[in-house]
Amino acid sequence: MSERSTFIRYVLAGALTLAGLLVPSAGGAQADSPETIVFSGRAFDTCQAPDLATMRAWRAHSAYRGAGIYFGGRARACASQRHLTADWVEETTDDGWNLLPIYVGSQAPCVTGSNKNPYRIDTSRPTAQGTSEGRDAVDAADDLGLAPGSALYLDMESYTVSNTSCASATLKYVRAWTKEVHAQGYLSGFYSSADSGVTHMEKARRAGTSNLPDVIWFARWGVPANVTDEPALKPGAWTPHARIHQYTGSVTESHGGKRLTVDRDLVDAPVAVVD
Repeated sequence: MSERSTFIRYVLAGALTLAGLLVPSAGGAQADSPETIVFSGRAFDTCQAPDLATMRAWRAHSAYRGAGIYFGGRARACASQRHLTADWVEETTDDGWNLLPIYVGSQAPCVTGSNKNPYRIDTSRPTAQGTSEGRDAVDAADDLGLAPGSALYLDMESYTVSNTSCASATLKYVRAWTKEVHAQGYLSGFYSSADSGVTHMEKARRAGTSNLPDVIWFARWGVPANVTDEPALKPGAWTPHARIHQYTGSVTESHGGKRLTVDRDLVDAPVAVVD
């Protein structure tokens, strides 16, 4: 895929589909229907939102045109986001950046990373917890000026999908989070490793499960960047414009004299709509 950014605008009206976009209603779009923006190109994500000088240097001197921002969630590693404000969101968007809002909420009960153990889903109330955290994600997005029509990406770190009770609780949480985000006019995205959470969502999709995420962000490192040839997903799953591939992690780059440690992503998916 070319490193050139492309933009496609869709008016949200009608029923959500697993493609991450919407099927127009019979009467057409309503005047007050939210709009979503699809971005195709290179992106990075990094724990702490960089300062504006760094964002401008990378915009001028790198091929990146998209950036992941960790905007909320109780399991977020960089909870103190000293640069991430509504003004930062507006200025970076005005400068030509496409933002991918990432919410690190409760994690699977069988999460494999010990650093996420304190934030596991409460197996006695996964649906209620997913609903509550979906509402929290929308509130945090709204505080930053991320409007309805934006895709909000739920970060679910690697977990043991063969653990059936854990997988069941995780799916209930994800479906409730998605349902609440949808109710507030946002799209639901889902980030996880290709061999755990993404495999799990694909299994649920094939089973006809409702209220699944609209967009899939799969992590598979050490392979060429590609949104179409992920072995965990059927070719027609989450298409068109509903996939992101995180293909490299924790690499240090310098552009315009500004250095960051980032994960690299190839995007063909909805991004933030900024008020």
